[in-house]
Amino acid sequence: MDVRLDGKTALVTGGSRGIGRGCALRLAQSGADVVVNYRGHKTAADEVVREIESMGRRAIAVQADVSDRAQVDRMVEIAEAEFGSIDILVANAATSTRKSFLETDLASLRETIDVTMYGVFNAMQAVARSMVAKHVRGSIIVIGSVHGRHPLPLAVDYNMAKAAVHQLANTAARELIPYRIRVNLLIPGWIDTPGERKWTPEDEIYEKAKDLPWGRLGTPDEVGRVAVFLASDLAEYVTGSAYSVDGGLEVSLPSGGSSKVRAEG
Repeated sequence: MDVRLDGKTALVTGGSRGIGRGCALRLAQSGADVVVNYRGHKTAADEVVREIESMGRRAIAVQADVSDRAQVDRMVEIAEAEFGSIDILVANAATSTRKSFLETDLASLRETIDVTMYGVFNAMQAVARSMVAKHVRGSIIVIGSVHGRHPLPLAVDYNMAKAAVHQLANTAARELIPYRIRVNLLIPGWIDTPGERKWTPEDEIYEKAKDLPWGRLGTPDEVGRVAVFLASDLAEYVTGSAYSVDGGLEVSLPSGGSSKVRAEG
């Protein structure tokens, strides 16, 4: 079935690379116009815009640090001025470190929390307020993580932030029902993204991926396909749900997680 999003506008935070890019391109392929948010990768964001425009859709790149509420509010205003309203939000932007609990310092912990937790809250609330004001029956897709459910080692900051994001998404889903704004979690496993190269060298990443249940990394496009469904009218009765795109990773984890597992998203 060809899922269409014609006439809709999507805002994707962290949309210049990785999972955000995969979602932005898939949404555009299904007919949506797209606001591509980025913080520091302007060239990559501009490339995503050009790809979307080559599909015959409209797109703009907007720089904003999602941890800064003023910048997020300005981004929403720019999107409204350009497209009229926002119908779809993919709250994807995140950051993390890879340190043990004993080694984690407050500065890096705060940065992860600011971007990965407060950044999601800022984007969700700003867009939800816009949707309510403009009577948009929208879809908010929150990129969660296996880390939000399992205490995977060497990621205490990310585990904390993503666990909070899961509860945030569920709370917003419940409270936004009267406005017919749907909120769902999309939970990737270990995805083949540029950011993953921060933790695993290029010559090791695909070898390690063979140990995953599906025998390979997931792709940003595979995450984007599920985002399209959740954004579409086919999912009109779906809210407060969690959709995993992880090749069986989570159901294969031993109790307490595994030191061999790292998940992007």
